[in-house]
Amino acid sequence: MKLLIIGSVAAGTSVGAKARRNSEDLQITIYDRDQDISYSGCGIPYFVGGEIADIDELTPRDAAFFKKRYNIDIHTRHEVESIDHATKTATIVNLATGDRLTDTYDTLVLATGASSIVPPLQGVDHDNVFTVRNVRNADAIRSYIDAHNPKTATIVGGGFIGLEMAEQLSYRGIQVTLVERLPQVMLPLDRDMAERVADHLRDKGVSLLLGESVTALNGTERVTDIALESGKSIATELVILSVGVKPNTELAKQIGVGLGQTGAIAVNRKMQTNVADIYAVGDVAESFSVITGEAIYRPLGSTANKMGRIAGMVITGEEAEHRGILGTGIFKAFDLTVAQTGLTEKEAREAGYDIEVLHNIKPDRPEYMGGKEMTIKAIADRATGRVLGAQIVGPQGVDKRIDVLATAITFKAKAEDLFHLDLAYAPPFATTKDPVLYTGMALDNAIKKTARLMTPNELIEQVAGGKSFQIIDTRSKAQFEKNHVDGAIHIPLGELRTRAKELDPTLPTIVYCNKGVTGNAAQNVLKNLGFTDVCNLSGGNKNYQHCKKCLTE
Repeated sequence: MKLLIIGSVAAGTSVGAKARRNSEDLQITIYDRDQDISYSGCGIPYFVGGEIADIDELTPRDAAFFKKRYNIDIHTRHEVESIDHATKTATIVNLATGDRLTDTYDTLVLATGASSIVPPLQGVDHDNVFTVRNVRNADAIRSYIDAHNPKTATIVGGGFIGLEMAEQLSYRGIQVTLVERLPQVMLPLDRDMAERVADHLRDKGVSLLLGESVTALNGTERVTDIALESGKSIATELVILSVGVKPNTELAKQIGVGLGQTGAIAVNRKMQTNVADIYAVGDVAESFSVITGEAIYRPLGSTANKMGRIAGMVITGEEAEHRGILGTGIFKAFDLTVAQTGLTEKEAREAGYDIEVLHNIKPDRPEYMGGKEMTIKAIADRATGRVLGAQIVGPQGVDKRIDVLATAITFKAKAEDLFHLDLAYAPPFATTKDPVLYTGMALDNAIKKTARLMTPNELIEQVAGGKSFQIIDTRSKAQFEKNHVDGAIHIPLGELRTRAKELDPTLPTIVYCNKGVTGNAAQNVLKNLGFTDVCNLSGGNKNYQHCKKCLTE
């Protein structure tokens, strides 16, 4: 049987490698129009910034490796121009010579990946305008910087790659301006969490222009300034376009392969398309949510490798199914690690869930062992208790917690289940009550209404809508005088029992401290004294002041 694979990065090579491990009888051929194969696209920003010294580190395997290890023939700089599925024939162009050849197949795998979206702007073809997608892009950007030593750079797009490039260009001494048409960076985050990232970028000297759109890249051979829809202009010596990617579906559409609602190729759980003997994997194919079952498109190398392995198993007769994804992602922005998994608050509400939202601000380990504060935002379904998603921002310990939460969500854990996890503890690594355990405990208490929560946004919205609360600040006098929730009265926790008579136990009451723990203690005191409607402000005053700033900017 002849297996023909179009595309040789993560997904395509994974198909071939797994198929070969299962069968020596296959004739496996891979064509790719690019020069490099099986490369680490996610490492590109770090090569540009110099953290990766040699570009060959991004391409540890070449065609000769796959021929020797797996007996797979990989032809780079060969573009599949057309496919005739009736005769199972492909026409290929050798991009080095211009010659055309034909090849046949029994099974075809589309691993054609995705391409950078290049907006139709004046000046996008200038010498100092780059996209960030493959190894050649990485080499071109670094070579340009080395040769021309630009002092300023503008990045268009505030997603993963855009923020990673902002960091790495800054490390090279370049003043970075980032333009994003949305009102926030990092769309996979809720705005209140994204603003924490934005604040950190600003602290590190990155100029953010949010809610701005680029209308033209001005200059002759090189861009010298960028025009914005608002009428502003930005002087710049380097432009990085990072506005997203689109799946390469041209060949698929040519032969009747169906696309899904995301615009990527629709596949079943075996990575099969609607056309017999044709599979699709990696960045060209859509996946589906573990939580909702709905189609989603999150092009990541980890998912591409998984899809490729599953297709290789199915093609060779092994039982396998894709189980979906959570869209888990993580990246570094200077001193912050930023991660998310599952549904955001916005996505959960749009999907129709009645949710509980918790902001948990805790150190990753004891402060006496160098612990630093993380902010965890977790979402759970009130009806079932199931954890639906989490976002974490902090300088350290984020990767460990997001992976625990992603695992728990995958296996449909309820909030109460998080508290019962037997996680590793020692002072150099965690607190006795790990932030994940505390997240589960607080979410579960809120769902069961034993310790109800109210988010700062909910409080601000309800007050603006005319609802009245008695709001109690349980912190020290100095903390209260520095800043406090609008309309709050100051009663320190130690005085609350004796001064509770100053309050009306029948009124809706909000208590808070700086981050949430003391607020919970105050909540319990008032409940035990007969107060009937008491909520703890999620994330305390620290989270309130942050959210208030987000709403006013």
